[in-house]
Amino acid sequence: MTKDKEPIVKSFHFVCLMIIIVGTRIQFSDGNEFAVDKSKRGLIHVPKDLPLKTKVLDMSQNYIAELQVSDMSFLSELTVLRLSHNRIQLLDLSVFKFNQDLEYLDLSHNQLQKISCHPIVSFRHLDLSFNDFKALPICKEFGNLSQLNFLGLSAMKLQKLDLLPIAHLHLSYILLDLRNYYIKENETESLQILNAKTLHLVFHPTSLFAIQVNISVNTLGCLQLTNIKLNDDNCQVFIKFLSELTRGSTLLNFTLNHIETTWKCLVRVFQFLWPKPVEYLNIYNLTIIESIREEDFTYSKTTLKALTIEHITNQVFLFSQTALYTVFSEMNIMMLTISDTPFIHMLCPHAPSTFKFLNFTQNVFTDSIFEKCSTLVKLETLILQKNGLKDLFKVGLMTKDMPSLEILDVSWNSLESGRHKENCTWVESIVVLNLSSNMLTDSVFRCLPPRIKVLDLHSNKIKSIPKQVVKLEALQELNVAFNSLTDLPGCGSFSSLSVLIIDHNSVSHPSADFFQSCQKMRSIKAGDNPFQCTCELREFVKNIDQVSSEVLEGWPDSYKCDYPESYRGSPLKDFHMSELSCNITLLIVTIGATMLVLAVTVTSLCIYLDLPWYLRMVCQWTQTRRRARNIPLEELQRNLQFHAFISYSEHDSAWVKSELVPYLEKEDIQICLHERNFVPGKSIVENIINCIEKSYKSIFVLSPNFVQSEWCHYELYFAHHNLFHEGSNNLILILLEPIPQNSIPNKYHKLKALMMQRTYLQWPKEKSKRGLFWANIRAAFNMKLTLVTENNDVKS
Repeated sequence: MTKDKEPIVKSFHFVCLMIIIVGTRIQFSDGNEFAVDKSKRGLIHVPKDLPLKTKVLDMSQNYIAELQVSDMSFLSELTVLRLSHNRIQLLDLSVFKFNQDLEYLDLSHNQLQKISCHPIVSFRHLDLSFNDFKALPICKEFGNLSQLNFLGLSAMKLQKLDLLPIAHLHLSYILLDLRNYYIKENETESLQILNAKTLHLVFHPTSLFAIQVNISVNTLGCLQLTNIKLNDDNCQVFIKFLSELTRGSTLLNFTLNHIETTWKCLVRVFQFLWPKPVEYLNIYNLTIIESIREEDFTYSKTTLKALTIEHITNQVFLFSQTALYTVFSEMNIMMLTISDTPFIHMLCPHAPSTFKFLNFTQNVFTDSIFEKCSTLVKLETLILQKNGLKDLFKVGLMTKDMPSLEILDVSWNSLESGRHKENCTWVESIVVLNLSSNMLTDSVFRCLPPRIKVLDLHSNKIKSIPKQVVKLEALQELNVAFNSLTDLPGCGSFSSLSVLIIDHNSVSHPSADFFQSCQKMRSIKAGDNPFQCTCELREFVKNIDQVSSEVLEGWPDSYKCDYPESYRGSPLKDFHMSELSCNITLLIVTIGATMLVLAVTVTSLCIYLDLPWYLRMVCQWTQTRRRARNIPLEELQRNLQFHAFISYSEHDSAWVKSELVPYLEKEDIQICLHERNFVPGKSIVENIINCIEKSYKSIFVLSPNFVQSEWCHYELYFAHHNLFHEGSNNLILILLEPIPQNSIPNKYHKLKALMMQRTYLQWPKEKSKRGLFWANIRAAFNMKLTLVTENNDVKS
């Protein structure tokens, strides 16, 4: 987060390099469709099978020794050609006469000694540096390169008017390779460069700086020197060399790459540049040799705004820490960067300092840095990334006397919180705090600046955000990615929160009311969490659908189910669960209502279809079949003459003679009827007993008329007596019409008992049901019987 807040000055260190990009951007402008990479292939000549539409061709780092017209002529659309790091010794520019669109040509790091000129007007980037030219390879035809931005050259000797043919061109970048430059001692050469924004000079990497040449450049804005080797003896030679280059008022940016020097000489260079118009001084890859002693330095009025030193190698092991650190701590500039160095400390300025920006990334500072330092009163940005800080409480104390501090970056340390019981003390001016990549836990939320607006806590050990924390009402942006949080934090303590980054945590069931509690949220990044796609997540997904896609960063690609297994990898946007499956109360009510409706429906159907009657009749039929199978053999061997004796009231004779008797006789069942089979001369009682004893079954047709018949009750009495006497079960009761219980006289208690204890067959009024009635009758006679006639004939 703090990178967005850092002053623009840090990126200004690369202003000169940006000018190169203007020229080199051509190589990417035509896309990848027609780009051909033949680098590092061991080529000794240009391949003949290149696509005709090739626009970008890279043949660097091969063994090509020469170029011919035929190598390039068929590539009429070529715009970028890289031939660096080959073995080309002679270049005839006419080989490119058919490449009218060629804008970028890199021939650096070859063995070129001579070029043959040819009119070429399309070049924007021409690099002939790091070759073996004795003099600068300038053709008069180069004066026609009106679009030329970058020009790289090599030379062993210089002459003042070498660049006269291109003096009228306004170049953005000139690279001059002087590694092989040689001149006799005490001789001085000169070179005039009229128009160039950036000049980059490269010297021999291992030789002491001894170049005595006066180079003057008009409109020079950036100067970069590479491979500077100094000691106390040749230091003045280097300063003299700089005198002419730094004379102009337009030079704002000065960069030294790969410089080896004594501490004394480095301080002298600083002192020389202090009154110069340079505003940004950058030193990369600095090696300090010999000794470090206290040196006098006059901090006069200066236009220098920023000093950047990255990667220092200190070959001096015994030295005065004060001598080294004082030079930097007392500088009267606005911005100081010393990164990737072995510095273990930095002194507090003696007097109120002008520093507004301090960057000490990747040093070995400890918690004692700037302890009780009250002179950094103007400091606005402090960066202490990648150091040895361990105690967040002490970091807070450090800021107490920095009243202007707004941005603090202490990421990539070993900071811990919760060591102290006292409340943390912070300067109230801090609005941006980067605490990422430390060892902080939940307690960090009790040790934060009260007016902070941007807080970065990603890559720590935070498991939850405590409910009872100091309210950070000004907090607008919170980054807690790559922790172990299990839920989205509410905005109760962060009423102004508008940006939340919480991806790569352990959030499985985010709170459904998150968006309701965070009304000001304009950006949230919560993807790459192990979401459990269960009922608890349903409301959260539902709320997401109501949020703009611009608010939810990474949606839907980064939001996927992790559990259950059947949903793993599925996007949350495709996860849906019904209200019924997630609401237990609703589920119970729904099941109850369904069962009630089902019961009512079944009852209605039973009533409508008279299902109880069917069930009763089926049960009777089943029981009758079972009883028939269990009849003892000795009973069957009785001398029987009839299958059934029918007892009925005369008032029901019409039904008996028209329905019952015809059906039974049709089934070959021998029927005994009183009017047909009673023996004349015998008493009625004797005939009844005789018929019952000679019949396998006794059928009683019950009706209100039966109840009123005296003889019917006699017949029933004797049949019932025979039932108990022989232990058989030969009664068949047919209910022709319903008989109310209260209509049966008390003296006929046996009838009451039988109707209560035994099942009976009810004659159905509906014809559709009579089939089942007759089936039950047939079931009662399913046993094959042997009947004996009066003449003792056996009849089956």
